[in-house]
Amino acid sequence: MSQEKLGKALGLTFQQVQKYERGANRVGASRLFELSRVLDVPVSYFFDDVSPETAAQARQHAMGFAEENPAPYEPDPMAKRETLQLVRAYYKITDPKVRKRLFDMTKALGAAGSPPKKRK
Repeated sequence: MSQEKLGKALGLTFQQVQKYERGANRVGASRLFELSRVLDVPVSYFFDDVSPETAAQARQHAMGFAEENPAPYEPDPMAKRETLQLVRAYYKITDPKVRKRLFDMTKALGAAGSPPKKRK
């Protein structure tokens, strides 16, 4: 298959295909998958000629990227849809006194759900 036909099948120019072939551009996982689909070969086809030494080096290199004890993921509450909806609803309250009372009540409820602070 020509570089031009391959590029067309992938939605790329033949120059971009040349860059992948020469190693000027990195081939990402999704692009590798697309290549295997267009060429009708399994993804493993691209790794068949990898020497055992190169494979061992790659495994050793990849081990340095793994975290020993990754911290549990905690999403930012400010990025949640619920937070945005709450803020929008809050600012739709036109009476400043009502809004202030709701604010105070929300703070009190939040504090009631928290463990008590230690006094010195």
